[in-house]
Amino acid sequence: MFGRFMPREGRFFELFNAHAEQTVIGARSLRSLVEALGGEGGSVRGLVDEVSAIESRADTITRETVTLLHKTFITPLDRDEIHRLISRMDDILDLIESAALSLSVYDIRRATPELRQLVDIIVSCCDRVKSAVALVSDTGNIDGMLKTCAELSRLESDADRVMRNAIGRLFRDEQDMRELIRMKAIYEVLESVTDACQAVGNILEGIALENT
Repeated sequence: MFGRFMPREGRFFELFNAHAEQTVIGARSLRSLVEALGGEGGSVRGLVDEVSAIESRADTITRETVTLLHKTFITPLDRDEIHRLISRMDDILDLIESAALSLSVYDIRRATPELRQLVDIIVSCCDRVKSAVALVSDTGNIDGMLKTCAELSRLESDADRVMRNAIGRLFRDEQDMRELIRMKAIYEVLESVTDACQAVGNILEGIALENT
């Protein structure tokens, strides 16, 4: 009986898009951080702080989305889908922040080719997440969303391959055990960002298929 007093629909799509935008900004800041490795220490610390600030802004959007979900009577998507989507989107930036902090804490001073490749893949994944999220409200472009989700899956496979090759090379060539452990941890957290992007893609693919 209280339903008629509760808002209908809400601005969920706007919040999804705002969060996805922060994800792209965070990924690009992570790439800037990698490019700054070996340079001025202050520059690296500043970029780590920048990534953390972006993650904090995204957290605010996530909380706003969940609060709105509790206040909205009729939602544009299934309530569980909305919660899972914003939560998995938030995972991406959580892991990007973890990667940035790890680069600083482990005092990584050199960007290996594989590290650069993984970060480039992360940026591409986040761009695809933003594109796919923008299509959630466009039920007339299901094919576009499915295509973008397929691209996310391909990019995640590329990241798996790069990580395996990188870790294999570490065990073959790296003589310093501390360096091996540090770089292995970095590669794994970077690859986990692409896993999180694919998880978002899987949710979006399910939403698309339900609307075909």
